[in-house]
Amino acid sequence: MLNKIAVIGGGITGVTTAYALVKRGFDVTLYESHRYAGMETSFANGGQLSASNAEVWNHWSTVLKGLKWMFNRSAPLLVNPNPSWHKLSWFTEFLAAIPQYKQNTIKTTQLAIAARKYLFDWATQENISFNHQTKGILHIYRDKHSFDHAQSVNCLLQQGGLERRAVTPLEMRSIEPTLAGKYYGGFFTADDSTGDIHKFTTGLAAAIERLGVKCNYSHEVIRLVHVDSGVLVRAKAEAGDTTNRFDGVVLCGGTASRALGAQLGDRINIYPVKGYSITVNLNDPASQSGAPQVSLLDDETKLVTSRLGSDRFRVAGTAEFNGTNRDIRADRIEPLVRWVHQCFPRINTRHVIPWAGLRPMLPNMLPKVGPGKKPNVFYNTGHGHLGWTLSAITAEAIASCIQQAKGLDSSRYC
Repeated sequence: MLNKIAVIGGGITGVTTAYALVKRGFDVTLYESHRYAGMETSFANGGQLSASNAEVWNHWSTVLKGLKWMFNRSAPLLVNPNPSWHKLSWFTEFLAAIPQYKQNTIKTTQLAIAARKYLFDWATQENISFNHQTKGILHIYRDKHSFDHAQSVNCLLQQGGLERRAVTPLEMRSIEPTLAGKYYGGFFTADDSTGDIHKFTTGLAAAIERLGVKCNYSHEVIRLVHVDSGVLVRAKAEAGDTTNRFDGVVLCGGTASRALGAQLGDRINIYPVKGYSITVNLNDPASQSGAPQVSLLDDETKLVTSRLGSDRFRVAGTAEFNGTNRDIRADRIEPLVRWVHQCFPRINTRHVIPWAGLRPMLPNMLPKVGPGKKPNVFYNTGHGHLGWTLSAITAEAIASCIQQAKGLDSSRYC
């Protein structure tokens, strides 16, 4: 009988998965290595809920940029040239997925649009306040080449069901008057939005506890063993190691899913792609009025923004392939601060909080959502740069999958 479920990971994916499961009547226990929910990649990301950013990275232009920028320490995309088997295998599969670029972009767009309703409904039902801003997302382009590529991407996004329109530089100024600089054009998606992912995650984490989920915080899962169509979960905790048996398990462990999945006989080739952010405290009236209300994505610098209430402004982005290194490097933060000076010169950057997180990325840029090789083992992981955007729909999908498999052979479903 598939009823007692362990969810591994207390980030946005794990918390939404636990929520979708407990709402279906499952007995759910969530494991998280940190003392609180949402303390790693779900702590300070760019804040966008962005179907308009659904283009997968499997494109030859990405490869060429990576080669061009390899020795530029401040480049938007930076690859540590030191080889490792994990990195080589990931990039080999990344290249192999280039022929699926179009179909995977369309599929990601469809997932992102479908996720909106669930996430917004959950926030309303559970009374979660997370600085939600519904003013759309403006993509900005500085030259014709970039704009032309965006037009081709827009065709794919439209095939996925997204309403996104081209705008002139004059229209860009009317959408976001505080934006400085010269631009060739832009694209605007009115239905995209932004918010504080950490506030949303902790708000939903409080909701799942109210609904009966047992949240084992400060429990680092160190071993998973499949036994008799169930799973033993061994965790390291402050009070000592614990071992508990569950009918099934869902791995939502971000970059840790690769090692944990291997213990259950599954190859989940997730690579940790580091991203950086800065949160600018808007402590004076000039900064508050000079910061944008509309969210932006700058194609040239690969940076995104979100306005978090009246007194915070977040800028995030870049991609760094450097293993599990979590160091916050000054030479990666400085371009983000410089970008703020250039695009929003009225903002005072005296009070800036830097952050870095590891995005769990699969080579084809699509999350792994479904069963593993062994009965009652499931995955909801590998969401990459769209973790928050896709979290609600993939949580619904995996919970529905487990509900269908309840009492039956899980390999028949999903």
